[in-house]
Amino acid sequence: MNKRDFIGAAVLGGLGVRAWGQSPAYPARPIRLVVGFTPGGAADYVARAISETLGKNLGQSIIVENRPGAGASIATDMVAKSAPDGYTVLLASPGSIIVNPALNPKLTYTLRDLAPITKVTSSPLVIAANPATGINSIRDLIAKAKQSPKALNCATAGNGSAPHLGAALFSQVAGVEMTLVPFRGGAPAIQSVVAGDTHVTFATPPSVLPMIQAGRLKGLAISARDSSAMFPGLPGMAEAGLPDYAIDFWYGLFVPAATPAPVVRKIFEAANAAMQQPQIKAALAREGTAVDTSGSPEQFAGFLERDSKFWVKLVKDAGVKLD
Repeated sequence: MNKRDFIGAAVLGGLGVRAWGQSPAYPARPIRLVVGFTPGGAADYVARAISETLGKNLGQSIIVENRPGAGASIATDMVAKSAPDGYTVLLASPGSIIVNPALNPKLTYTLRDLAPITKVTSSPLVIAANPATGINSIRDLIAKAKQSPKALNCATAGNGSAPHLGAALFSQVAGVEMTLVPFRGGAPAIQSVVAGDTHVTFATPPSVLPMIQAGRLKGLAISARDSSAMFPGLPGMAEAGLPDYAIDFWYGLFVPAATPAPVVRKIFEAANAAMQQPQIKAALAREGTAVDTSGSPEQFAGFLERDSKFWVKLVKDAGVKLD
């Protein structure tokens, strides 16, 4: 670079810094928190549980916006292509940001198009069945699935979602074949099992626990190896008879990749402070979800790099395909 080019670059850089410094302090208007699933599922519950406190910490309203479809790819693509100004934030799980691009190379986004902020929660899946099936345990489920391969219809929250992959991994480990039926979110998947249109479900806790507690579904187990006080009466997989099977999932916050670092840091600090509030921890625990935050955006990015390998390997090993 010659002296003239160097001076020009320095001037432009200075203007960029000065323009950012002279812009209104972030945030100056309400912020959208985009969820890729319908209301009533785990992602929607987490978003609404944290939105008020997160908004107070940022000094602006947080508007939860549901954009269901294509296993949350529609929402993820929209956020990835939004203005990188911190006013459009995505609440996402591994399904939309890791699994869907691995399943569908035609998608116009990848994880690199998003800037990670922080993980916020983690949770096991809950396995439940329609009581009329006579399936009352994991052992019953395996026996019935082996007796009639592909006869059991298993409802999930969408192709590539954690429940979908959890069911696929279960089939692989247990040596059974079920017909996986993807829906546009956890709530409609659960309703299909309650109605008897499908037989069993691998589901996120907020979407299925109320139906188990009401006796409309039979809870079989959680997908963690061991039982948890958050799920009274539900065994872990070791106790349930399938100790080699275990899977959990998480939710995290993301913004478009070019979002300025000071904005990312401000959302990170506000989100982590919100997640430590006792009322949020209690509200999430009631729905079988634990607060699980990152130490920094950089730490979350490192976690994503490692976690991506697990989910991509699962997709390949379980033979998960797009319909």
